[in-house]
Amino acid sequence: MKKLNLLAILLLLLVSCNNDDTFVPQCETAYSLGESNITHSSATLHWQDDNPSASYTIEYGPTGFVLGSGSTANATEKSITITGLQANTTYDFYVKSICDANNVSILSDVRSFSTQPPLVVAEFRPNLSELNLFQGALKNLQPSVYTFEYKLNTALYTDYAHKQRIIALPPGESMTYNGDGLPNFPDNTLIAKTFYYNIDDRNELLGKTIIETRVLLKVNGEWLTGNYKWNASQTEAVLDNTGSTLPVTWVDNSGSTNNVNYKIPSDQDCFTCHQTYLNVTPIGPKLRSMNFSINGINQLRALKDQNYLTGVSDPSTVSTLPNWEDASQPTEARVRAYFDMNCAHCHSSGGFHNENYYEALKLNYETSFNDSNIYDKRWSIMARIQTSIDGYSMPFIGVTTPHTQALDLIIPYLESL
Repeated sequence: MKKLNLLAILLLLLVSCNNDDTFVPQCETAYSLGESNITHSSATLHWQDDNPSASYTIEYGPTGFVLGSGSTANATEKSITITGLQANTTYDFYVKSICDANNVSILSDVRSFSTQPPLVVAEFRPNLSELNLFQGALKNLQPSVYTFEYKLNTALYTDYAHKQRIIALPPGESMTYNGDGLPNFPDNTLIAKTFYYNIDDRNELLGKTIIETRVLLKVNGEWLTGNYKWNASQTEAVLDNTGSTLPVTWVDNSGSTNNVNYKIPSDQDCFTCHQTYLNVTPIGPKLRSMNFSINGINQLRALKDQNYLTGVSDPSTVSTLPNWEDASQPTEARVRAYFDMNCAHCHSSGGFHNENYYEALKLNYETSFNDSNIYDKRWSIMARIQTSIDGYSMPFIGVTTPHTQALDLIIPYLESL
């Protein structure tokens, strides 16, 4: 009898189970959230889950947003690219798996990511900050991730000012090798040079006085010039092409206090130097002027490896402009390198002085000594580079204080000819 009752109970359970609805497992929660391909305005979000088939709802917004108030997007795959994001912003996002209308997972854990800084604006805006050349506090001169900083083996002298040189190329484009001089720059390239003095050269942590940021823009195949003057609080620089004079005081490495009436050039002054056959052109970033090692790494190779420079396979095939301060180099090479960077933009074919008294001087480094006419003009050169007489002294623009250290090299050389 007991065995019969037990059998009956088992039959009842079996019948009961067969009459119930089919069991549906709970929709699993997404996990292993991540992100990739982050730009200033978009990001690809991805995740994992163990559901055999599901769709997804993604909710996202600036970090700390209240659930239900964020933006939403739907996906049928385990990834989605979100666009229209704000630059330089940290976002949170959550994923909800949807197995069917009546079977939805709980929200995933939160995942956060930050968008890239805004792109560089290759146009002249009223304020320097609007160009997005720098990130963080403007006075820190921290270049944007979309720029690269470059240095010159022999640099232009400007009343002992320090300079920061940066180039911003359009996204995905490069400079192209075009011989040892200037590379070919794509349209919408921006070249910027910021002039400043350390308060005390012996301790840069004491801060700096930033004077101006000069900008070259390539638009429709032509270069345009613009100049941004920094305010006294070092919080902004304003587009101003009228030119002015600013007294500056700084302490040099020897502990001496120096004073200079720094001349900020006008737009016409910029054109005077930055021209070749009446076309605006850059001066400094010639490949031969950048072909040297910094901290053991060749600068051109670094630019090539980062896809900023194409068309040259080996930097050793590019010539090098000597460093005029390198005492191991022959004196003539050092002097000619200094003349090339500080004088040749005017004293060469197509330069500002090409059609007046100085037409005979051709001071490009590649020009042979006999063709340069340095010997014939040596006494005039010596007279002009040792003075500060406006309109007579050389360089013609941008210098109010003779370059003592360079004169110590140049004058004995010219006297020895």
